[in-house]
Amino acid sequence: MAIPIPSRQLFIDGEWKEPVLKKRIPIVNPTTELITGDIPAATAEDVELAVAAARRALVRNKGSDWASASGSVRAKYLRAIAAKVTERKSELAKLEALDCGKPLDEAAWDMDDVAGCFEYYADLAEGLDAKQKAPVSLPMESFKSYVLKEPIGVVALITPWNYPLLMATWKVAPALAAGCTAILKPSELSSVTCLELADICKEVGLPSGVLNILTGLGPEAGAPLAAHPQIDKIAFTGSSATGSKIMTAAAQLVKPVSLELGGKSPIVVFEDVDIDKAVEWAIFGCFWTNGQICSATSRLILHESIAAEFLSKMVKWIKNIKISDPLEEGCRLGPVVSEGQYEKILKFISTAKSEGATILTGGCRPAHLKKGFFVEPTVITDVNTSMQIWREEVFGPVLCVKTFSTEEEAIDLANDTHYGLGSAVISNNLERCERITKAFQAGIVWINCSQPCFCQAPWGGSKRSGFGRELGEWGLDNYLSVKQVTQYISDEPWGWYNSPSKL
Repeated sequence: MAIPIPSRQLFIDGEWKEPVLKKRIPIVNPTTELITGDIPAATAEDVELAVAAARRALVRNKGSDWASASGSVRAKYLRAIAAKVTERKSELAKLEALDCGKPLDEAAWDMDDVAGCFEYYADLAEGLDAKQKAPVSLPMESFKSYVLKEPIGVVALITPWNYPLLMATWKVAPALAAGCTAILKPSELSSVTCLELADICKEVGLPSGVLNILTGLGPEAGAPLAAHPQIDKIAFTGSSATGSKIMTAAAQLVKPVSLELGGKSPIVVFEDVDIDKAVEWAIFGCFWTNGQICSATSRLILHESIAAEFLSKMVKWIKNIKISDPLEEGCRLGPVVSEGQYEKILKFISTAKSEGATILTGGCRPAHLKKGFFVEPTVITDVNTSMQIWREEVFGPVLCVKTFSTEEEAIDLANDTHYGLGSAVISNNLERCERITKAFQAGIVWINCSQPCFCQAPWGGSKRSGFGRELGEWGLDNYLSVKQVTQYISDEPWGWYNSPSKL
């Protein structure tokens, strides 16, 4: 049964605050197309308040600031947040399913990952204490040197709508673990669970100003946040077009950015596979989270000798996928997030048809669902590499297919993209898998699977998929500044110049 969506305000300096201009944005349930509530809409005026609060929290008088707190102190708060997320798992999962259309089972899995991510970065925060003043080996005995790792400062965290709370956590947890203070700006299409994170932070007593949460539109809230001179770093996950604008804003003040952008990832399937296993991974790799994954392996590159059998079995699997209200038991495909996204996906499919491709299955609204932004899982064949469907990110449940005959051809097709986030290979020949892993131009490679993600391993891409890495120790390094400290320790004078007393 659905639960009511809480009515929240902006979260600034540890308190709920009405937007200065009192604007709000309606929440549209993608399953019913009905307005189910609203969220506050921040503007530049609210950004000023949030940045000021974060700066105060970063460095307070008398040593009570977040930046100089020990890693073990910060870890206690991260673990408390994790415990509250676990306690509220069922409620948070339902809110996320209502807000963005994610199947409830997936949303519940995400909440486990959210709690696990906060726990993981609590461990790394504690580990930072032991790593401070790490010595550097020098060639001269008259000097000693060590390294300090310090929080980079106040950070802006701008996150997408496909994994609302999890993608926020990927940034919030390491930023806070490092000693940064933060302003989180989630997507206006799915902000509900991020506002509940604010409620959790308030409940566990996170010091005021350490995490501020501004919901609102990109041009009105995200743009002034990215361009603010008192922001020390921007971390962004979203479209390549927006990422380019954020880079431009950051460049004006020469501030660091990390970007996790779009993808058009390949999954290469060789002839020696167990076809049933490979079919399921190919389906999962593209249709998980309603196909709305930046790393979705949405280009299936299939060995020609098994293509007919593989695609026949794939169509049977796809027709067995339960498409329904995401709160229904067993739902495996819900609606896409918004009407705009729905129309964009259908436009991609119609363009593919007009360019000469074949819609093997899917391609429209499921017949049994008269409302909601539902798109059938779609497989498109007879694709050539100049087609839009091959080259551009759809961000929906749409898979395009090409066949190959040789390993070299498969590699060329896999790398035939401006993006470089993920790539997958499925083969029983592990030596071949290793060769292809090295040949893939991507930041993430899956062997005999697609889409598994663990907070201990680095996540990020190359080419137009962005740069920088999240998760693992690399995610913590995103928010740390390295300071070299070198000391002269000899009792003898340096002696480079003649002393006046000896002249």
